[in-house]
Amino acid sequence: MNISSLAGLILGFGMFIVGVLTSGGVQMFGNFWDVPSLFITIGGSLAGVMMSNQMPDFINGLKGFKLIFKNETADTGEVIRNIINLSNIARKEGLLALEEAASDIEDDFLKKGIMLVVDGTDPELVRGILETDLNCIEDRHKGVISVWEKWAELGPAWGMIGTLVGLINMLQKMDDPSTIGPQMAVALVTTFYGSMIANWLCTPTATKLAQMNATEIRLKEVTVEGLLSIQAGENPRVIEEKLKSFLSPGVRESFSTDGREAGGEE
Repeated sequence: MNISSLAGLILGFGMFIVGVLTSGGVQMFGNFWDVPSLFITIGGSLAGVMMSNQMPDFINGLKGFKLIFKNETADTGEVIRNIINLSNIARKEGLLALEEAASDIEDDFLKKGIMLVVDGTDPELVRGILETDLNCIEDRHKGVISVWEKWAELGPAWGMIGTLVGLINMLQKMDDPSTIGPQMAVALVTTFYGSMIANWLCTPTATKLAQMNATEIRLKEVTVEGLLSIQAGENPRVIEEKLKSFLSPGVRESFSTDGREAGGEE
């Protein structure tokens, strides 16, 4: 599990709890609970997101929330080592030997590229096929991210709509000054809900998903360059130096193809 996502979610809500407790005690929590405000802010903003997307895209976007807790173990260094191993096999035994090596590979994108190389596909066609696949993957990821970005955008807006509803109700009862304070408090609760939706949940989720997308795309770009280099018959050492350009300077210095590194990727 991705600890930073879980810790951030819990810590963010925890800071809200601490803030309320220190400002007036447990009894103050009742001031932040209002069912009509929940319907207006959460229900209204979700309806807006739904209207902005096709239903399958909307559902897939919400399902994407669980991805931020997924702990990705693959990194650029591991992909480079796999490519170098494949290049050594191709150099010693020929490209056809890669077909047997591909049977032990779980990465479908890498396996697809290997089979294209083994089949003798033109290098430009290999690049075109893999880059089209890569672009389709990125488009699907951006569709999920856009759902959360749209919710982050609409949450505060619907919170303001709820506030306006509360203010209208308050103004209708101006003849009774004792109701002004409670009505104003209820009106502001919707703004609070909208801000929480955007800044505690949606924006961090969209940002995390965007980072995960960038990482996956980078790994696949390394794969494409590596496979084309293998197909071109380049020396494994040359391939390694070429692919190490995808690593940060600190990791690049400590990188070795046998898996020993001084630290994680930066």
